[in-house]
Amino acid sequence: MPDRRAERIADLIEPLRVPPGSKVRLGRDFDPRFKAGLKKRDGVGLLRTGVDLLAEYQGRLAAQDSYGVLLCLQALDAGGKDGTIRHVMSGVNPQGVRVSSFKVPSAEELDHDYLWRYARRLPERGEIAIFNRSHYEEVLVVRVHPEILTRQRLPDGPGVWERRYREINDWERYLTDNGFKVVKIFLNLSKEEQRTRFMKRLDLPEKNWKFSAADVRERQYWDDYQHAFSEMLSATSTKWAPWYVVPADRKWFARICTAAVLVHTLMDIDPRYPEVGDAARKELLAAKRKLEREAPPGLPPDPYAARHASAPKDKRR
Repeated sequence: MPDRRAERIADLIEPLRVPPGSKVRLGRDFDPRFKAGLKKRDGVGLLRTGVDLLAEYQGRLAAQDSYGVLLCLQALDAGGKDGTIRHVMSGVNPQGVRVSSFKVPSAEELDHDYLWRYARRLPERGEIAIFNRSHYEEVLVVRVHPEILTRQRLPDGPGVWERRYREINDWERYLTDNGFKVVKIFLNLSKEEQRTRFMKRLDLPEKNWKFSAADVRERQYWDDYQHAFSEMLSATSTKWAPWYVVPADRKWFARICTAAVLVHTLMDIDPRYPEVGDAARKELLAAKRKLEREAPPGLPPDPYAARHASAPKDKRR
């Protein structure tokens, strides 16, 4: 892969990365309408490039079978998580991707530590796992609604949020040390854009099913959520698992950025197809010779090689 393409991707996402150790104020530091000087008409081609790169690197990731990738998507209601997943992952092999959504904890989940249900859905080596909402709900919605914390029946003790930040950082460091890259994206939506999207769900009959009155009630906690997001980004953007704050008011730009962050992670891993040893190569050559001898009269011994002899390398699929 040309270094220039990797550099362009890195340049695009760098303004979105939360520097480890920085103190974030979401409304001050990140603009939900930022678009890096791009125009929507360029978005289709850029997203297509990102999807193609994801497909290429996912195949290499699966073949190497050494690393796994965990993509954590966080956003407020109507932030675009579902659409982002659908568009960005449209070209990858579904066998190598697993999406998990986390709703209200079950009785069984409440009987375990708060990370237990998330740990059960981690990726295997060679796989990309996507958390549509993630373990960060435990320092977001639980913080905004402390009654949820009461239902978790924790032992008494001070500093629960600082402790959870530390535990989450340690857990992600453990995953990274064991070959599982953690990619964290916060889709940053403005309050007015959220209102607009809610109105669209109300106005269009085919979108009524997506609307919940609870979403509107939750808007009264907007400032509380902004504070919780700011604290979370400040405390848990680390060198091994940084946060990226993706502007979400423009869906097309959010999808480009999400694809770029994920591609950047896979390029950094740089997975390779396994090399075939001498003994295995001899077996392959023997099998090829046998198949060539089975060619019907008048047909080439190797139809694939004959068909693609003059085709460009990137078309030989």
